[in-house]
Amino acid sequence: MAVIWLLSLLFLISILITAVKRTKQSDGRQPPSPPGLPFIGNLHQLGPLPHQSLWELSKKYGPVMLVKLGRVPTVVVSSPDTAKQVLRDHDLNCCSRPSVEGARKLSYNYRDIAFSRYDDYWKELRKLCVMELFSTKQVNLIQPIKKMEMKKLIHSITESAYKKTPVNLSETFLSLNVNVVCKASFGVSFQGTVLNNEKFQALVHEAIEMLGSFSASDFFPYIGWIFDWFTGLHARRERSVRDLDAFYEQMIDLHLQKNREERSEDDFVDLLLKLEKEEAVLGYGKLTRNHIKAILMNILLGGINTSAITMTWAMAELARNPRVMKKVQSEIREQIGKSKEARVISLDETDKLKYLKMVIKETWRLHPVSPLLVAREVISEFKINGYTIQPKTRLHVNTWGTGRDPEIWKDPEEFIPERFMDRDIEAKWAAL
Repeated sequence: MAVIWLLSLLFLISILITAVKRTKQSDGRQPPSPPGLPFIGNLHQLGPLPHQSLWELSKKYGPVMLVKLGRVPTVVVSSPDTAKQVLRDHDLNCCSRPSVEGARKLSYNYRDIAFSRYDDYWKELRKLCVMELFSTKQVNLIQPIKKMEMKKLIHSITESAYKKTPVNLSETFLSLNVNVVCKASFGVSFQGTVLNNEKFQALVHEAIEMLGSFSASDFFPYIGWIFDWFTGLHARRERSVRDLDAFYEQMIDLHLQKNREERSEDDFVDLLLKLEKEEAVLGYGKLTRNHIKAILMNILLGGINTSAITMTWAMAELARNPRVMKKVQSEIREQIGKSKEARVISLDETDKLKYLKMVIKETWRLHPVSPLLVAREVISEFKINGYTIQPKTRLHVNTWGTGRDPEIWKDPEEFIPERFMDRDIEAKWAAL
């Protein structure tokens, strides 16, 4: 009996200590939270598409919602107003990335560099990328490459139409972007390299899947890596990074060889290698080979898959909506002119295609490239809609949900490009 009383007393004391600790930590209300289970929290409520599961939960618990994903407290915001508060008003309060544990700590440290945006060093590198990759000169240099690759794409689709064979648009658009990005940004062709186009696409597929995968170490720090090791996820990530590293090394060697032979015009990789050789100082440190690989990883994985996803969804929505398809076709024929042979529309001609731009905006609204923005970690306390967000809390912006907010969009589930006709909304690219 004495033992039972002692255990009950210890249990009561632990509850009181926890309550006092929470009171000291927070001077305001916590966001509403769906009930969870011991140890796993709300993980069991996430389906195969977490952004949709979280959106359904937010309809009941509000646009600011606290969920427990394993041992990690996570706040999910799901409306345009709350997203603006996080990304603009309180950016400095949550401008860190969650630390990676176990299997996520890969042996190649440039992977960590590639995803650490908010130190001065990376800001300088990102500024350099924007200045060089998106300068007027570089954009003009890309156009012949895009035109050549688009002609190949049109020829391939036309040939499939004559043969009446199906076309896998996901693979086709991914292949298109692989060729354009590698040739335009890196000056690399697959001819004469150890990787052919097909193998490289497989490499990119695997890398993107690994970067977007959920693992036990994400939700159970310090112990989750054991489960990842048993399931083989850790080994797959290591293998993926080794394959990418081999590609970067080969690409750099090709550029060094090109420089020694003094042929061809300098591209973006040549510029980075030149800065490395000159020991250029950006931010608080020198540009190193690992940082060059980090930049290439961001350009490679961030620039290929995102565009391919948008094009695939746009074509899917046009196929599902014949009315919209006919309007797009009519606009192109009216503005560009009819032609017996398919041709590539120039960059200047795209400014005339107002309705097509509305179609792209509507595609982004319904099918954002990143349904859940990359997780942030709160570094100092702040409030959203009166709810206190504590430090060490993980934070997600559900962009898939913000595009379907019925308070902002009429008939949010319908594909209606005309909704942008009288709205002063311009799409802007930002690395959020």
